[in-house]
Amino acid sequence: MKTSTQVVGSASVPAQNPTRSAARSGRTLDFVALTKPRLNLLVLLTTVAGLYLASPGGVALALAVHTLIGTALVAGGAAALNQVWERETDRRMRRTSGRPLPRGRLGVAEGTGFGVLLAVAGLVDLALGATPAAAAVAAGTLISYVLVYTPLKTRTSLATIVGAIPGALPPVIGWAAATGDITLPAIVLFGIVFFWQMPHFLAIAWMYRDDYKNAGIPLLPVVEPDGRRTGRQALLYTATLWPVSLLPALVGLAGTPYSAVATSLGIVFIWLSMVFARDRSHESARQLFLYSITYLPLLLGALVADRWWI
Repeated sequence: MKTSTQVVGSASVPAQNPTRSAARSGRTLDFVALTKPRLNLLVLLTTVAGLYLASPGGVALALAVHTLIGTALVAGGAAALNQVWERETDRRMRRTSGRPLPRGRLGVAEGTGFGVLLAVAGLVDLALGATPAAAAVAAGTLISYVLVYTPLKTRTSLATIVGAIPGALPPVIGWAAATGDITLPAIVLFGIVFFWQMPHFLAIAWMYRDDYKNAGIPLLPVVEPDGRRTGRQALLYTATLWPVSLLPALVGLAGTPYSAVATSLGIVFIWLSMVFARDRSHESARQLFLYSITYLPLLLGALVADRWWI
């Protein structure tokens, strides 16, 4: 076998094998992909919001760091374990078939070990560096996402509702990390993120309904292809989100400026849901989806800003 060399001083040493280096880099990227980093940025955003809203006067740097690192580790571990479980359905979907496990770039044992390691490390970090309450909420998020929501996805369209529960818990992790408790304002934050997820998920489900059908995942657009119930439910959840988004003013988290922003954002959200319910087109679903990923950061940003001024 030929090996290349490079001269260092007067000595000749083997050069790094570019193929081997690229392979190591590729495996590293595959492990990173298992954590779903783009999706989990939203997890950290809502965690930060809960952390700050619980303690607007300031949070100790060490507490903030441990809360974010611990939450990121648990979320990444949950994502990895979810992909291990769904590797076969992912293989049958165009938008997920390129993931490391369906492609065989990583094995089941590697994915499982990696996911468990991240999740356990995150829970320990939250328990020791933040609060036991934050670790308990994170554990509930992990269990409900991996052991309840993931297996239900191939059994019932109601899995979407179940999946919205762990998705709405990150702001509660932040709140529990700052206060050591779960109080009414934390439940309100949970409610906002929970109801936001439903039109967001339904829009995705409609856009990729053929993919989900091929994978054998009975989401609502697959079970009822005409989309009438999908549109009605998107509108129902969006309409419910609006009054829920006004509750922070009633529990002392915000004032009139926030309520005005929440109302404006909610009206646009409801209108886009109405358009989707009427047209049930790919474009109307796409517009609803794109607005949904804009809505939540704007709403939380308004809540944080208003909280800062109270």
